[in-house]
Amino acid sequence: MTILGNPGSHAVPCAGRTVTRQEVEDFLYSEADILDRWDYDGWLALFEPGARYEIPTTDHRAGWSPHETGSFVDDDWDLLRARVKRLKSRKAHAENPHSRTHRLISNVRLSAHTEDSFRVSASFIVHRARDGHFDAYVGWYEHVLVPTDDGLRFRLRRSLLGHESLAAGARLSFIL
Repeated sequence: MTILGNPGSHAVPCAGRTVTRQEVEDFLYSEADILDRWDYDGWLALFEPGARYEIPTTDHRAGWSPHETGSFVDDDWDLLRARVKRLKSRKAHAENPHSRTHRLISNVRLSAHTEDSFRVSASFIVHRARDGHFDAYVGWYEHVLVPTDDGLRFRLRRSLLGHESLAAGARLSFIL
């Protein structure tokens, strides 16, 4: 991923305006807070209609298509809305009651993509407490964001795990 401008530059031109790294960091920090509060309606509102949510398997490699090699999550817009509806219901037994989560986002980088969208990469750690266990999920995000009149929105939200594998019995029943 190429960072635009000189090393001190922290912005990308997109959709007729300049989007700053601070604006993107605030968006990602707000998303983390929304997810840690289990506000899935608020989370879904951060996506543009038609967006995708992906978590490739841990053996995913750059250049491989998650549609061909497998994914933990490969949601188009309809599946994303169905996921939110299920997680909000009492039928999501794996998350009833909800896990306790705490997200840390760092190393946010912006790069050009198209005229109306741009790419964001960032590192993450998601701490999860559930059923007497405490786990840390680490990795990085590769997002495509779109500036709108209502703020930034996800066109693609991709979480890449840094793990070689997940522990036996590990569940991704929450949003990573």
